[in-house]
Amino acid sequence: MSSTLWTILALAALGGVTKIELPESYKHFEDNKKPEFLAKFPHGKIPAFEQPDGFKVFEVAALAPNSGLLGGDLKDAALIDQWVHLADTEVDAYTGLVFQLVNGYLTPYNKPIHNTFVERQLRALKTLNEHLATRTFFVGERITFADVFIAGVFRRAVSITVDASVRPELPHLVRHLETIVNQPQVKDIFGPIEYTEKAAQYVPPAKEKKEPKPAPPKAEKKPKPAAAENDDDDDTPPPPPKVHNPLDDLPKSTFNLEDWKRAYSNKDTRGPDGSLEWFYQKDISRSFDKEGFSTWRFDFKYNEELTLTFMSANQITGFFNRLEAARKYLFASGGVLGESNNSVISGCLILRGQDFKPVMEVAPDWESYSFTKLDLDNEADKAFFEAALAWDLEIDGKKWVDGKLGSRPNLRKASKGSTINATHIQEE
Repeated sequence: MSSTLWTILALAALGGVTKIELPESYKHFEDNKKPEFLAKFPHGKIPAFEQPDGFKVFEVAALAPNSGLLGGDLKDAALIDQWVHLADTEVDAYTGLVFQLVNGYLTPYNKPIHNTFVERQLRALKTLNEHLATRTFFVGERITFADVFIAGVFRRAVSITVDASVRPELPHLVRHLETIVNQPQVKDIFGPIEYTEKAAQYVPPAKEKKEPKPAPPKAEKKPKPAAAENDDDDDTPPPPPKVHNPLDDLPKSTFNLEDWKRAYSNKDTRGPDGSLEWFYQKDISRSFDKEGFSTWRFDFKYNEELTLTFMSANQITGFFNRLEAARKYLFASGGVLGESNNSVISGCLILRGQDFKPVMEVAPDWESYSFTKLDLDNEADKAFFEAALAWDLEIDGKKWVDGKLGSRPNLRKASKGSTINATHIQEE
């Protein structure tokens, strides 16, 4: 059962509205995509409500008058709206997105995006928990719509994302959940709380083993006719000469760029076992080689021309695609910061050698960007580098809104820059 449906049934029970008939059978992602369902509810969203007289409404809870669930005055109603909106957009939305990511409804799976969803959800949960530190209910001295809605949202979160390692950080919210769901009128609706011990994680599908194809029988070689040996009329063009890159003449480095790309793609960026720790580790056999590689900041020169942020993100994708010829010498992380019509493009590079030009000039538009060498022994440069990799960079008050990767690892085709637009995603 979804958190919204729990809320509707619980509010109906608390408000004295008891006659709500549910369909005998319903399978999400199937029944809500059928033509007869979409004819009534075009977006296929649930919950969806229809009265015998033809009145239809979706994603809304009707409240009985004089039930007190909307508070005692307009100030109470405003506070209820505040807490409901926070729980809906900053908690329940991310629970649904994580559920869809780990279950393969959103593809390709992306660990950094998964982590971002969880981090943003926890930030909102801590705000809710702190508010309850000195209160029994969210607004006033009795149960309101806010309490029921947030209990439904948190009831769902503790079964998917808020596991045993996180719940000790939210004691007041756990206490509030237990208080609401055990009210006599709604206990049967919410049912027992299913606390997960371990948050939902993505498990890659097993690769199918392909049966080796039998080798075709070798054809007998026939002697070449003597006339053909001296045939000067062969029209087959010779293969193009292989272009030698001077970067290949640099001394062998202890730092393996492909290993870094794999570490970055498969680990959290920050944390005790994160990709940044991998980058800085002191193992001489694979440590970062400051002589053989260098780190750079890049900035778009014409930010005043940027308009919509998604278009700016597409521009980064195009730039990185045009750097494909430099894949073996380069790793890039770039992003859009700010908002539509007030944004900048910036990011960081790890590249072979000490000069950016031999790597970057393979892209025709490389001169539209400025490049600044980063000294990782300098705290400000190091902070910029790490934030650009972690996608939490902020420049002049403009926060990171979308990110892309350039020169992806050979063994992982799913880019960390996969963009997920929550407004276009079906609720689980």
